[in-house]
Amino acid sequence: MSRAVTGSDVYLIGGACLSVRKQHTESLRRMGAQSLLAALADAAVESPDMLIVANMLADELDGQKHLGPLIATEAGIQGIEALQVRAAMATGAAAIRMAYLALKSGEVRTVAITGLERMSSGDPTPIMARALDAETEIPAGQTMVSINAHIMEKYLMTYNAEYEQFANFAVNAHRNALSNPDALLHKQVNVADVLKAREIVTPIRLYDCAPICDGSASIVLTNDATLARKQNGIQLLASETVCDSLAVAARAQPLELNAARQSAQKAYRRAGIEPTDVDFFELHDAFSIMACLALEACGFAEPGAGWKLAAEGDIFLEGKIPIATFGGLKARGHPIGATAIYQAIEIYRQLRGQAGMNQISNARCAMMQSIGGAGTTLITNIF
Repeated sequence: MSRAVTGSDVYLIGGACLSVRKQHTESLRRMGAQSLLAALADAAVESPDMLIVANMLADELDGQKHLGPLIATEAGIQGIEALQVRAAMATGAAAIRMAYLALKSGEVRTVAITGLERMSSGDPTPIMARALDAETEIPAGQTMVSINAHIMEKYLMTYNAEYEQFANFAVNAHRNALSNPDALLHKQVNVADVLKAREIVTPIRLYDCAPICDGSASIVLTNDATLARKQNGIQLLASETVCDSLAVAARAQPLELNAARQSAQKAYRRAGIEPTDVDFFELHDAFSIMACLALEACGFAEPGAGWKLAAEGDIFLEGKIPIATFGGLKARGHPIGATAIYQAIEIYRQLRGQAGMNQISNARCAMMQSIGGAGTTLITNIF
């Protein structure tokens, strides 16, 4: 595995997060400012050159737009560039991508990212559905759950797979969340629990779905190699994004997650690695079927065989390709705008040997991937 070093390398040098909760008592602005200030302190950066705020739902649930200046002001930071980005459920990863490009350009030296979501402020389900096609999918009554259920049903039929073979995706996530104090769900789950859980939309059951929750997480990135060495930072080797057709029905092969495959391949080339170099994978397990498809698309399993990695325990902490090492979206929680930022912090801890009971042995290379919509916007980051 080769890692080229250039004058425009990008490093993650600090991060901090609030614990994910079903409902935070703090306001949206206080949540964002708290994680931002803690991340800046962790990175030994007084004020970043740029702040990127990642949030999907605040304008409709909290009645608040213009979150960049809002969070900067609440944190007592003035005179910087402060912007908001949004890419459906891949919003946090989009912020990382924008920071990566800004730092690669050399226009800025430090970028802070704050991802936050206060989903308890209202009903996010119909708003999240707007990540689907407003002309074809939404009028048909599709939601994120129902469209993923249709994809899973097609998968089971196409590959003659059984629902039970997916159960370890949830079992693994809940097991890893038990030793993560910032996770939402601290509940051990076994295969029997998954199989007897209530059905949401056939064949998806309760433990196949990430929970609605509140959270805020912030990280600091830099292209200053001296600062990165001082802070024992980790290098962001690649950040790549690809989109697919918005409507799932418009895709020739809806079970292949082509955008996931393409963004991963671009990231592998950029980082100078192969899938076999990846020690663990923080994937977008908002639904069990998406975890399965991502493993296949990114080269860790053949089409129709992603479930085997779960069924055979290869996704566990001690397995061939560990996933959701701190609980993933399923058990740590999925506060949309903040999700990828939590993932980045978890990778930061793993690669610095600070993951405690969740530590992957000899972890040197990690990949994270976020999905906006139903396999539409795919963003892959490799550290």
